[in-house]
Amino acid sequence: MKKWILKAILQKAISFLPYKHQINFFFQKYITKGVNLGDDYFYDRLGHAQKHIESFYKYSKSQSLHTTLELGTGWYPVVPISFFLSGATQVYSLDIVLLTDKEKTLTAIRKILEAAEKGKLKAYINYDEGRLQLLKDILAQEKALSFQEILKKINLEYLVQDARKISLPAHSISLINSNNTFEHIYPFLLVDILKEFKRILAHTGVMSHFIDMSDHFAHLDKTISIYNFLKFTEAEWQWIDNTVQPLNRLRISQYRDIYKEVNIPVSEEISRPGKPEELATIKLAPPFDAMKKEDVAVSHSYFVSVGD
Repeated sequence: MKKWILKAILQKAISFLPYKHQINFFFQKYITKGVNLGDDYFYDRLGHAQKHIESFYKYSKSQSLHTTLELGTGWYPVVPISFFLSGATQVYSLDIVLLTDKEKTLTAIRKILEAAEKGKLKAYINYDEGRLQLLKDILAQEKALSFQEILKKINLEYLVQDARKISLPAHSISLINSNNTFEHIYPFLLVDILKEFKRILAHTGVMSHFIDMSDHFAHLDKTISIYNFLKFTEAEWQWIDNTVQPLNRLRISQYRDIYKEVNIPVSEEISRPGKPEELATIKLAPPFDAMKKEDVAVSHSYFVSVGD
């Protein structure tokens, strides 16, 4: 049995269980080895933080990064800590469930300090030396500090709530970002989330979002194409998809349409063309078979928008 099929079956089963996210973390950590904070993932996230910050200073009418909000907390808060190091006065990370904890946060801090010691961090972040020292102090006191005390020291607050109804005032966030999160959100939910982002984004603020439109099962199973999931009809996909790590399968043209529906102009779009030669080997199911092949082939994209 192919690896991706086995993973799909197991995650489908897990999605019906209590504490499904915690069980999925255990499954991915010890079975698929997909949630360890390795160098590839870590530096990829540093690259995301770098691009978010660059976009903020490029497009914002303000030159001060005050408050940031990340959609999709994930397990390791590399991006939020990067914002703290870059001078953010308040950092929020929002998800429907809290996936991280004290130990995972300390793991992220250790990796960041390791990158600084190797001289690599400066290539990504223009960090404040005093705040970097604060991270060192946290590690020196890690046994004595609670999770909440650590978060307070790095100006980080987790919001565990529905992203369609965020408990923050209107126009209060300088930078809203996400990192390969949109693809896990179904279209009707994404529309309402973007409407809420418009409400809380500062007039001088920036939205910055990375989207991975590839079949995530292909990350584990290299025998399948990054377009493998596009060969299934919607009815067939419902049997494969799960609520632990759902995939909406939206293509770039559909994301553009959602932005237009919510009336959010895109100031910058950077898209990877993907692998058209691989796409040509897939018999596409509706509605993908009727779309422009160059749109279907796009594998990743980055959208930047500016506040009103």
